[in-house]
Amino acid sequence: METNAQTPLALAGVRVVEMGQLIAGPFCGKTLAEFGADVVKIEAPGGGDPLRNWRMLRNGTSVWWQVQSRNKRSLALDLRQAEGQDIARRLIAEADVLIENFRPGTLEGWGMSPEELHRLNPGLVMLRISGYGQTGPYRDMPGFGVVGEAMGGLRHLTGEPGRVPVRCGISIGDTLAALHGAIGVLTALYHRKVNGGQGQVIDVALHEAVFNCMESLIPEYSAFGAVREAAGSALPGIAPSNAYPCTDGWVLVAGNGDSIFKRLMAAIGRDDLATAPDLADNAGRVARVAEIDAAIGAWTAGRTVQLVLDQLGAARVPAGKVYTARDIAEDPHYRARGMLLEQTTRSGDRITVPGVVPKLSATPGRVRTSAPGLGDDTDAVLAEAGLTVEQIALLRSKGVIA
Repeated sequence: METNAQTPLALAGVRVVEMGQLIAGPFCGKTLAEFGADVVKIEAPGGGDPLRNWRMLRNGTSVWWQVQSRNKRSLALDLRQAEGQDIARRLIAEADVLIENFRPGTLEGWGMSPEELHRLNPGLVMLRISGYGQTGPYRDMPGFGVVGEAMGGLRHLTGEPGRVPVRCGISIGDTLAALHGAIGVLTALYHRKVNGGQGQVIDVALHEAVFNCMESLIPEYSAFGAVREAAGSALPGIAPSNAYPCTDGWVLVAGNGDSIFKRLMAAIGRDDLATAPDLADNAGRVARVAEIDAAIGAWTAGRTVQLVLDQLGAARVPAGKVYTARDIAEDPHYRARGMLLEQTTRSGDRITVPGVVPKLSATPGRVRTSAPGLGDDTDAVLAEAGLTVEQIALLRSKGVIA
């Protein structure tokens, strides 16, 4: 775990209340916490955030949780009870940021609408992540990341032509929404501080976050009536850029720059293609992409991945192998860049976890604390909010906190 306590943190002093669970809201909270924000995560007593039990567990807790919730403090608080809602308002009144990813209307049902919260705290930046946004005809429909990926247009493009659309293997819709949320939070905080603005609501819909990353999908349809389709490992309209077979796996080659293409063709012994006038630009290469891909594939097929990488690297052609988790864990570049950290969990386990991104030269993010157990910080957070030992004990006896 990184422990350089002398490194300045860009978001030190920013107070965040995180009400979200699972991925979208908590990933945003994780990002802010890594750069110094004090993130108090409100969890339901009893089970807490369901992510604690997702995928593979070590000593009863998900190792995913150890990454998603590092640097946070856990407050076990029952928001279904009026006294729990009162405590939440007390914390929000002193916070800079509130993160929530409930279905629209949930906070309003608890008496915590944006209008009510801004009366308590005019400077509050309120991030609301949901499936379809806070407005529109679909606002009340349940939406997970997978649905956002489908509605955002991504799922239609994944997979092989004519076959069932596939997911990319992670919950990318949730993570994209979280990153858009983090951008919104930082923008709103800047506006509040530099421009003297008030707090505001950031409305992030899962499908819109995905859609925002879909490149020229809609302009192409608008201008030409073109509907982009799944293309497997190729990049439609850009050539050559594909995955090619080797004797021991696959290699990705991006030879789509004009000068890069010439170097690539020379490296594979196809000077005829390197010097062909009609292949001097991308439009010409797209017209003959099947022929180009076949030439590259024929060359890679008799070589190992490493030999291909060595030869293309010498020719300054971008290429790479398809990494597995084992490849990442054993890669010296990941280590050298600080992207593989050793983290000790609260139960004493040592696990390797991803480093912090992005990398800031003067105020880099870091892992300050491991992920908390459910309610580890309940008493400390409530004491900071002004509750006495007796008041805390009474709330615990009522089941409002744990």
